[in-house]
Amino acid sequence: MMKVFLGSDHGGFELKRRVLEHLKSQGYETEDLGCVDTSSCDYPVYGRKVAEQVVKNPGTRGIVVCGSGVGISIAANKIKGSRCVLANSVELARLGRSHNGANVLAMGERTKFIDAPIKIVDEFLKVEEDKDERHQRRRNLLNELGS
Repeated sequence: MMKVFLGSDHGGFELKRRVLEHLKSQGYETEDLGCVDTSSCDYPVYGRKVAEQVVKNPGTRGIVVCGSGVGISIAANKIKGSRCVLANSVELARLGRSHNGANVLAMGERTKFIDAPIKIVDEFLKVEEDKDERHQRRRNLLNELGS
């Protein structure tokens, strides 16, 4: 089964913990790259760690969580080869994967979810990239932009 790297800051720690437990119960190989508790820490550190591991290990995915999901998604998207989708719904997770080739999912623990976070995670992990030419062309254009 696919390996999933996880990371969060203090604002996303509890949701990351719940996601990690769920993934383990589903048989996923997981690696928690931090943080280790709710003590204040910096989200860019963990967005970067997860994105770098996903890029170094093709076929893996990443999940990052902070209070809003915004900061940690920006950090993950700074790493060349990482495509992070910020999703509060199953639909956004599916479209981010299938259309945009997202390999990292970001969520905000302190935000409102349209769908349950675990359902969002499950969708993100099961959906593959849409091989239609128009989506591939657009992903190629994104690659040309750099990080």
